[in-house]
Amino acid sequence: MEQKKIKILNEILGSFHITNDELLFHCPYCKHRKRKMSINVNKNVFKCWICDTTGKDLRRIVRKFGKFKQLQRWDELINRVDITKFEDTLFAKEDTYEQETISLPEEFKSLANKATPFTSLSAIKYLTKRDISKEDILHWKIGFCDTGEYANRIVVPSFNYNGKINYFVARSYIKNRKRYKNPPMSKDICFNELYIDWDSPLVITEGIFDAIRAGPNSIPLLGSTLRESSVLFQKIVSNDAPVYMALDSDASKKESKITSLLLEYGVELFKIDTNGYEDVGAMPKSVFQRRKEKATVITSRDYLLTAKLQNI
Repeated sequence: MEQKKIKILNEILGSFHITNDELLFHCPYCKHRKRKMSINVNKNVFKCWICDTTGKDLRRIVRKFGKFKQLQRWDELINRVDITKFEDTLFAKEDTYEQETISLPEEFKSLANKATPFTSLSAIKYLTKRDISKEDILHWKIGFCDTGEYANRIVVPSFNYNGKINYFVARSYIKNRKRYKNPPMSKDICFNELYIDWDSPLVITEGIFDAIRAGPNSIPLLGSTLRESSVLFQKIVSNDAPVYMALDSDASKKESKITSLLLEYGVELFKIDTNGYEDVGAMPKSVFQRRKEKATVITSRDYLLTAKLQNI
C-alpha cells in the first residue's frame, strides 16, 4: 500500500529523493526550487523545511493539489468513507443558509478603531485581564456597549460569508448575575465564517473567548453541540476541513458524540488536551499553542477503544 501511495504523491508532486525513511519533494505550498518537503508515508506526516508547513495527514496534500481521481484512489487505499452516501442528509440547509441577519445594538462602540471613547476603559481593562490583545480585538472586530439593553458588555459580532452580521455574543465585564446576554437568534451558524480558511485546520471550541484564545481559524459552538444537520457540520464535511477539538475537559460526553459523528464522515480529527484549566480561554496563549502542536490524532479505532474503556 505504501508504494501505491508514493505513486500517487509522485504524480501530484513530481520526482523525489529518498533520505532514510523520508521522501523529499518540491513543496507545493512555497514552491521552493529545492526539494524541501519531507514526507514520511509510513507515519502519514509531512513538513516543509522552508515555509514550515506541516501536517499529520497526507490526504490533505492529495485533496488540495491532486485531481479528483487521485483523491478517489487515495481514499480507496485508506478505506475512507464515501460521503456521497450521505447526500440525503448532507447540505440539507443549503437553501436556507442565509435566512437570518441582524444589526448590532445601536449603542455598540468599536474597540478596533485607533481612538476609543473614555467610557471604554472598563471594557479594555477586562479584555486585558483576559489576555486579549489589540490584534485579537482587530481580528474579531470586538466592541462594547456602555448604555442600553447590552450596557456594560463586551460585544463580539459574527459575520457570514457575505460579510453580513448573523449573530453576536455579549458578555458582561462587570459583576452581573447574567454573564451572557445574546440576541434572540438561532445559534445554528458558522460563527465568523467570513474569516475562515477552510483549507487550513479548524479549531472547534466551546465559547467565543475560547475561540479568541485558540486563534483566527477557530469557531465556537456557543454552548451547543454539533449535529449532522447543523450549518457548521455541513461546512466542515463539504470543505473536508481538518478539525482540532478543544472543548472543555468536563464536556466529555458532548465531545464523544461530536467525535463519533465527525469520524463517521471521515473528517481528519485531532484532540487538544485541555486538562488543568477551566476552559481554553483560561489558558495562556503559549500553553495552548504547545498543546495544539502536540494534539493527538483521533481515528475510529482510537475512539472505539476509548469509548469502550469509558463505557460511553
